[in-house]
Amino acid sequence: MTRTATTPDLAEFPVRQRGAYFEKFETGQVFTHHWGRTITTADNVLFSTALAHWSPMYLNAEYARAHGHKDAPLNPFLVLCTVVGLTVEDLSESGGPFLGIETCVFEQQIYPGDTVRTESIVLDSRPSASRPGYGIVTWKTTAYDQHDRVVLHFVRKNLLATKELR
Repeated sequence: MTRTATTPDLAEFPVRQRGAYFEKFETGQVFTHHWGRTITTADNVLFSTALAHWSPMYLNAEYARAHGHKDAPLNPFLVLCTVVGLTVEDLSESGGPFLGIETCVFEQQIYPGDTVRTESIVLDSRPSASRPGYGIVTWKTTAYDQHDRVVLHFVRKNLLATKELR
């Protein structure tokens, strides 16, 4: 390719290492994730229908009101996915394999227009017994609404490369 005045020189755009490596995490360390997310009706409808999760509780306000809700609550799986997404930049953006979620507890329903924010604490950080150069980090993440009420909490694990392998 011939370089012109309008062709960018890709060497001027260094690759930036993002995310974390195993040694970054110490048991007890707390991460207050830097931004929250207001979840809208549109988010809820798109998520629920894209996944063919047709429960009228999350898509029919009259049905939800008939079952004691003030409106159709947000699909809890949307809330969980949003909360996990809010933690990725600080905890697992380096692309280490996601090993799962444990003990996920939904404390209360939230509704369109509510905003969630998250905090995570490192519960455990240990070298992998089967993958040299990697470690397993376990976090407990708690999500709060705009009134600082706990919405949900869960424990999750990721396999992360050591600093040496990054």
